[in-house]
Amino acid sequence: MRKTGIGREPLRCAGNAEPVLLEQIMIKIRHYFDAWSLLIIVITLVLFVAALYFTGFTHGLLLEAGVFLVSVKLILMSYKNQVASDDLRAELVEIRSLIQEMNRELKREVPKRIPVKDEG
Repeated sequence: MRKTGIGREPLRCAGNAEPVLLEQIMIKIRHYFDAWSLLIIVITLVLFVAALYFTGFTHGLLLEAGVFLVSVKLILMSYKNQVASDDLRAELVEIRSLIQEMNRELKREVPKRIPVKDEG
């Protein structure tokens, strides 16, 4: 496996024989997580590690772990909502294209009406 620079070594994902660059993974992460969510993850993780270092394994650590898990859970929920939103958007685009196609076919099938004079 050849190296292409720091952080550019291809990764092999489970079930995927094709190498994936770390940059490609980060692009996918940035698609679903905005910069603020990533910042919150990093800050919460840093604070959790700092609490672990300064307080050790005490009762306060459980509180910090709870805060960390709640933050992660909220961010994962926003990720799940974003994925669901993207899926719905794709389905709506497909439905719209099918309806437009059906309308085009109906317009071709309907013969043009010729106005008829009333004899009354």
